[in-house]
Amino acid sequence: MRTIAPLQIPPDTTIVVPGSKSHTNRALICAALAPGTSGLEGALFADDTIAMVGALLSLGISIWADPEGRTITVMNPTGEIPSGPADLDVRMSGTTSRFLLPLLCLGEGEYRMDGSSQLRSRPIKELVTKLRQLGAEIDGDALPLTVHGGSMRGGSVVVQGSVSSQYLSGLLMAAPRTPEGLYVRVGGELVSKPYVDLTIKTMHDFGVEVEAHPEYREFSVAPAAYKPSTVSIEPDASAASYFFAAAAITGGRVRIDGLGHSTTQGDLRFVEILQRMGAEVKMTATSTEVRGTGTLTGLNVDMRNISDTAQTLAVVATFANSPTEITGIGFIRKKETDRIAAVVTELTRRGIRAAETADGMIIYPGPAQPGTVTTYEDHRMAMSFALLGLVHPGIAVSDPACVGKTFPEFFEVLDTLRPEPMGK
Repeated sequence: MRTIAPLQIPPDTTIVVPGSKSHTNRALICAALAPGTSGLEGALFADDTIAMVGALLSLGISIWADPEGRTITVMNPTGEIPSGPADLDVRMSGTTSRFLLPLLCLGEGEYRMDGSSQLRSRPIKELVTKLRQLGAEIDGDALPLTVHGGSMRGGSVVVQGSVSSQYLSGLLMAAPRTPEGLYVRVGGELVSKPYVDLTIKTMHDFGVEVEAHPEYREFSVAPAAYKPSTVSIEPDASAASYFFAAAAITGGRVRIDGLGHSTTQGDLRFVEILQRMGAEVKMTATSTEVRGTGTLTGLNVDMRNISDTAQTLAVVATFANSPTEITGIGFIRKKETDRIAAVVTELTRRGIRAAETADGMIIYPGPAQPGTVTTYEDHRMAMSFALLGLVHPGIAVSDPACVGKTFPEFFEVLDTLRPEPMGK
């Protein structure tokens, strides 16, 4: 476990967060399908992106990575998926499994994909079903899966939008390399729409256009070739949420450069929620700053499009002067853990009143009692609940290493909120 010492004074600093996981893994898929050499600048180096790089290397695609320089170079002379057989380990990465599976269906031969025991329990059956409808041959409905490449032609398919936008993103990125292209109709309400925007933007950066019809109900992708490109990966907006939240709950100031009005990441809208609660927010095209005012007011907020920041807001809500209800996030019960039950359980254990609802949770204000927070092998549980310890003494998080999934340096960066000792 790791104990978080309370801040002695509010932070007043500029924070550097790593590159976006979502952007990095989408760019890696598009780069792998582009004939020639592509580059990623500012890429994230964490377990989820290392899983993607490792899987592409196992396929036979050439990749050079420079962790210190935060750059990745991908070279695939033909833009074709190397023929199997190949065994791929996607570790604990949901994005890697859901983006890679459609890509494997474009290849020839046999590919076996597996991951951690935790990932084996996460849903992927609907994606498998849709790929079969497009002509793919896949053995199994959950990891481990075996893909028999060479049979997916494309066509039309209906994808339910209420489970995961990653299914849609995976299909869209593979679509231009199918003989018939792809037409997708979304059934129900599409969750996490900004991540689909990020997919479309990344595909555009590699020379492929997606026709998105009004209200995200239909998408069309014609057969096309990706073009090699060099892309700049933005700082991760989900990772930034913890530090913006730290400013709001401590009355401090935190600025992050590289994230502003021009961002492609929906999770930056988290600062709009903080502003509605009472924090001050200043945003330019390329930077965002949050300043705590000492007063936070609870609210009712639908977070279906920025669900990765829901746990962060749940912790912030404990510092408000009235209850907060988070709605629209029932689907996060099937993430790394049941994130609604986990948050409510751990807040309750720390003496804070909280309750589950059908599609979210209600958080009541109150001080946290000392103790260790169970993190359920969920990086976002560890990072969000660490914020409690910045104010309340005696808070520790179990399994702190789980942050390596998306933000290995999280606790070191968290410590930069503290002023340097005299003489340094």
